This record gives sequence, structure tokens and C-alpha cells, in this order.
Amino acid sequence: MLISLLAGCVTVSDSRFAREEDEDKAVDSYVQLATAYLSRGNYDRSRRHLERALELQPDNAAALATQGLLYQTEGEPELAEEAYRNALRSDSSYTRGRVFYGAFLYGNERFEEAQEQFQLASRDTGYDDRASVFYNLGRASEQMGDTDGAVKAYRRALELGRGDPRWILALSRSLVANGDYAAASRYYGRLLTMMERNPKLEHTPESLLVGIRIARHSGNYDQESSLALLLRNRFPDSEQYRQYKVLTADDNG
Repeated sequence: MLISLLAGCVTVSDSRFAREEDEDKAVDSYVQLATAYLSRGNYDRSRRHLERALELQPDNAAALATQGLLYQTEGEPELAEEAYRNALRSDSSYTRGRVFYGAFLYGNERFEEAQEQFQLASRDTGYDDRASVFYNLGRASEQMGDTDGAVKAYRRALELGRGDPRWILALSRSLVANGDYAAASRYYGRLLTMMERNPKLEHTPESLLVGIRIARHSGNYDQESSLALLLRNRFPDSEQYRQYKVLTADDNG
């Protein structure tokens, strides 16, 4: 009888675990489908799959975070923030949801809060896109005027995800802001080399202005003139060209 009872318990237990595993797989599938439909702009189908996921597991962090992303995309910031907060309350270790929330805060110019979320996310050494987390941490730090923090974050992003031109430019820019022109020049030179080797990489107003600032500081007037000409001809209406004109006006003054 004892053996029969134990066998019965094992059968029930295995069945329960199987059901839980099937439920987890179903929720994961619904969230993946919802994410795919969201990326294609099909919000109704995305919502339906999220509703199914949350019917099975109302506190599922991935489903709640994706729901926040859906609300954010649809222009519902209050609902988006509530969903992000619910996701992190459900599972504070769900780094992807924390990254989503940080990006939401950054987009709403809540830079100090965004910096905090990215700082927390950066501690997850197992996160699969940790380099991007540090890049976003650097951006938030720049907005807060924390140039030391920005330099540190951008350096870490480059260490983890070598060779992304956006991160090299960001690091060059923050080093200029920090007054470290020697290091800025080295990284900017690395960016120019990448541009020479890859025709698809082109200057942006930001990359031209950073190069101009470095060239001006080092007294390389030929390079400054060349970059300034590109900035004027390609991006005459950009904020960076306006900044350049202010820069030259200050000199003339």
C-alpha cells in the first residue's frame, strides 16, 4: 500500500510539473509571437497574444514588459510605465524588462531615472546584449552631465561589443567633453579608419562636429576646414552646424 501511495504521488507530481512546463512554453510562445507582430506594426495581433499569455500567467514578467512596449508604441505612456513597473515587481531580475523601462524613461527625458535603470541592468553579467546596456548608460550619463560616468560606460560597451562605430563616436564625443583630446583623437582616428574601409559608413553631423573639435584643439586646420566644409554642404540645417558657427563666432569675437 505504501509503495502504491508513493507511486500515486509521483504520478500526480510529474503530471503537475508537465502541465507547468507546457504552460511556460505556451506563454513563451505567445510572448515571442506578440513581439514579432509588434515589430511588424500589427498591434492588434500582438495584443491578442499578450492577453493569452497573461491569462495563463498574469504575473509573467516578459509578457508584462512586452505589454509595456506595446502601450509605449501606441502612445500610452501611463499604461506603458504601469506595465513596466508591474514586470519588475513580478521579477526584479528580468533585465530585458529593465532595459525597456530605461529606454522609456530616457525617451521621456527622465534621464536620472533612466541612468539608474541602466546601471542596475548593467550588473547582469549573463544578459545577452550587455554592451548595449552600457551604451545606453553612457547616453543617460551624458544627459546628466556626468562625463566621467559616460566615458566609463562607453569604454565598457566597446570592451564587450568591439567595433561598433556608434560607440566609438560616443566615446570620442564624451572624451572631448571631458577634455581628454589625446584619447578622443585616438578613438576618432579609429572611426575614420573604419569609414575608409567600409563605404557604407558615412559621416553624420555629430561625427563631423566631434572631428572639428578635435582638429581645432590640435591645431590641424586643414582637417578642420575639410570637416567643416562637409558639415556645411551636407548638413546646413543641422544643430551641429549651428554649434560650429557659434564656435567660430566665439573665436572671431
